Amino acid sequence: MLGAFTTPQVFADDAQELRGKLEGIDNLHAGFAQKVTDINDKQIQSGSGVFALAYPNKFYWHLTEPDESMIVADGTNLWVYNPFAEEVTVMDISQAIEASPMALLVHRDDETWAQYRVLKNDATANNCYQIKPVTEQSNVVDVNVCFDDSTLTAFSLLDNQGNLSQFSLSEQRAVADDEQQLFEFVIPDNVDIDDQRLKQAQ
Repeated sequence: MLGAFTTPQVFADDAQELRGKLEGIDNLHAGFAQKVTDINDKQIQSGSGVFALAYPNKFYWHLTEPDESMIVADGTNLWVYNPFAEEVTVMDISQAIEASPMALLVHRDDETWAQYRVLKNDATANNCYQIKPVTEQSNVVDVNVCFDDSTLTAFSLLDNQGNLSQFSLSEQRAVADDEQQLFEFVIPDNVDIDDQRLKQAQ
């Protein structure tokens, strides 16, 4: 129903407003608390960790509780590390853009943004924006990103199974110069590597 009452110009204006807020965040380091609920709103997981991003195309995600996992985008590659399974998956950063609207946090080019619709949620107390892929090819079907003025405070991801992952940020600050190695993934010893980069298929 929403689409019937929302003009393309509204989507464009809201996307431009969100882009303006994100352009003020060249880099960010924060702690996060995570809650995951299923399609019946039953909590199935909680956790915490560290989150960081830097423009362009750099991202760090380290879940420390309850089970460790890590996602690192170094500007060219995206690394997904599962210590328990002793496995690392690596793909091109362009594949990450296709996989999740979260990629908009570290991309500013028109081509990437054209893949998503943005609508501001005026019903929330914070400035929240809903991001949905134009096509239905992503595992993540809906993202909400919230701000307190210009500070990124929370975001959520809804997957195509109906699971909602909610993240609240705390202790937001800039990434220090000596923390730039966060965006450089070092492959641990004795792990299996699943290389899904597009050049492997050529």
